Amino acid sequence: MHKDIATPVRTKEILDKYGFSFKKSLGQNFLIDTNILKRIVDHAGLTEETAAIEIGPGIGALTEQLARRSRRVIAFEIDQRLLPILADTLSPYENVKVIHEDILKADVRQVLKEEGEEGSELMVVANLPYYVTTPIIMKLLEEKLPIKGIVGMLQKEVADRITAKPGTKEYGSLSIAVQYYTVAETVMGVPKTVFVPQPNVDSAVIRLMVREEPAVKVKDEKFFFFVSRSSFAQRRKTILNNLTSQLPDGKNKKEQIIAALKAAGIEESRRGETLSIEEFARLSDELYPIFS
Repeated sequence: MHKDIATPVRTKEILDKYGFSFKKSLGQNFLIDTNILKRIVDHAGLTEETAAIEIGPGIGALTEQLARRSRRVIAFEIDQRLLPILADTLSPYENVKVIHEDILKADVRQVLKEEGEEGSELMVVANLPYYVTTPIIMKLLEEKLPIKGIVGMLQKEVADRITAKPGTKEYGSLSIAVQYYTVAETVMGVPKTVFVPQPNVDSAVIRLMVREEPAVKVKDEKFFFFVSRSSFAQRRKTILNNLTSQLPDGKNKKEQIIAALKAAGIEESRRGETLSIEEFARLSDELYPIFS
């Protein structure tokens, strides 16, 4: 067995050897606790059949654990300075492919095709860069990639928003967007002390298992998301006020919005954060003929 990358001593050795300095703009924080990495991989439920997609492998700490437990790892790394380091640290593992590309710009489906992984059982497992967590998760879900799920470490506050239930202050359009596609849960908390450099915030690991069918059936997906976002435009306002101000020509269509709310069985005095995903689906279907 090779020495684990994710120990304070080995991490320091690797960084010193390459004279690597952290880039704040890339949100680089490396994990230096092997047990936590192993637990993250446990939560992903990988088998010898599974291929893992990793985003931002850093110096390969999580990649190494994934390589030991999955059939293959495809890792996307944006920072060119890390490529020689990864080539070195991951040299014992023949089942790892590092792709030098920004995941947000990458054609992931095409990459999977080129790598012969299109029909595979795929899990995304990543210590996500905090400054672009939400766009990455939404890209993976909106592109309807052939993945079973995502196990990701992210800022605790974002994890709370993603997994929030109606009626809580964390619940918002992000909760609805992610829970529309997945069953979302927080599986563990991670203290800031297990990273170098130490971030200012606590982290959490979430597991998002992609649903066979979206949580609700809607006439138009884009419009459904637009209605849910509009309903949270100003959290203190009622759903009626938010929809009137956010929907195109809403002020002149106020009576129709009131009628749509009534038809969906939603009191116009309620706030967006009290509506369930099912209520948003009914509401967007009632509003759709008026605004499409």
